[in-house]
Amino acid sequence: MSKITLVVVDDHPLFRQGVVDAFLLEKDFKVLGQAASGNEALTMIKELLPQVAVIDVNLPQLNGQQLTRYLREAKVRTRVVLLTGYDDHAQVIHSMAAGAAAYCVKDIHPQKLVQIVRAVSQGKYVVSETELDLPGLQRWLTEHTILSSRAYSDPGEPFEPLSGREMEVLECVTRGMSNKEIAKSLDISHQTVKNHVTAILRKLNVDDRTQAAVYALRRGWVRLYESQDQPE
Repeated sequence: MSKITLVVVDDHPLFRQGVVDAFLLEKDFKVLGQAASGNEALTMIKELLPQVAVIDVNLPQLNGQQLTRYLREAKVRTRVVLLTGYDDHAQVIHSMAAGAAAYCVKDIHPQKLVQIVRAVSQGKYVVSETELDLPGLQRWLTEHTILSSRAYSDPGEPFEPLSGREMEVLECVTRGMSNKEIAKSLDISHQTVKNHVTAILRKLNVDDRTQAAVYALRRGWVRLYESQDQPE
């Protein structure tokens, strides 16, 4: 029987070893390695190409969302399960937008985490311990981004249309990128990015980047999953 290969990434050694031990008890898993930082994990995953990476959201250097996005942009087929110490709805949206296959809290029972990784290795997406296929995930995101907007001031329709460059910046913001990362990606200055973000918030009549991201997701301005990103 072929085993599910994985790596575990967390900067707390005791917790990381506990996760590893949970998988070592299962006959259908093979742990290829462990990492304590985002940069270390990025190198390890590119070299070992595990089927699944179990990654803490809060990591030194690259955080879990950034690491997930870099892996996706590099077209690495490893599927990512993100673990978090707190359950925040906006973080779920950003994590799935970054390309995660599952998002779950750290107080999850070890056996449940094992089940989630098995499902992810088979091409499923798991949110709030619910298994979804890709169309199901898209429906879930649509429904929950609409619901999540109630926690914020209700933005009006943009008074002015966004420029092409502003739409590019908004897409990057929605994918969780920092201003520095956006500047590098779009080959523009850090100050120019800040100016675009300020203009976007003003035009969308929202208070912060998270509200802008929710706004874009609700209206389908950002496509989270392209056909080539789907698991084979």
